[in-house]
Amino acid sequence: MARLRLEDVAARAGCGKATIYRNWRSKEALAIEVLDELTRDALPIADVGDTRREMLAAIEQPIRALTMTPFGPVISGLLSEIASNPMLGEPFRAGVVRTRREQIGGVIERGIARGDLRADVDRELATELLVGPVYFRLLFGGAEYPPDFAERVVDELLRGYAPMSRPARTGKR
Repeated sequence: MARLRLEDVAARAGCGKATIYRNWRSKEALAIEVLDELTRDALPIADVGDTRREMLAAIEQPIRALTMTPFGPVISGLLSEIASNPMLGEPFRAGVVRTRREQIGGVIERGIARGDLRADVDRELATELLVGPVYFRLLFGGAEYPPDFAERVVDELLRGYAPMSRPARTGKR
C-alpha cells in the first residue's frame, strides 16, 4: 500500500491521472472498492435449513477466497494498513467486516430459531468464534488449512453452544 500510487494505476489502466482521481479520491478509496468487489460474491450465506452446513459455508467461503482468489493476496498485503490506517481500516470495518458479521449473525440466529443452538448464545462472540480461526491462521499460521479444518471448528462450536436438552450434531453427513 505504501508503494501504491494512483499515477501508476492510471498508467496501467491506460488513462489519465485525472480519470482515476475522478473515481477515487485516494488510494485508500480505491483499495476499499477493490476489497468490496472481491468480497461481494463471497459474502452471502444461503439459508439451506441446516445450521451445520451454513456454519461450514461461513468458514469454507473465506478459506476459498483467501487461498483460491485474488482476495487472498490483496487482503494479505493490506492487513497491516487496515490495522493502522483509519482511512482504510474504518471503511473496511464499516463495509466488508460489518456485512460479514451480519451474514454470520443470520446463521447464528437461524440456528437458535431451529433449536440447534441455545437461545442464550452470545451472537457476537459466536460469530467471532466461528470465523476467528480462519483469520488467526492467516495472520499467524501461514494460512494452512487442513481438509477437516472447517468441520472441526463448526463441530466444536456446535458442541459448546448445543441446547442442554439434546446433543449437538457433529461429523460428516
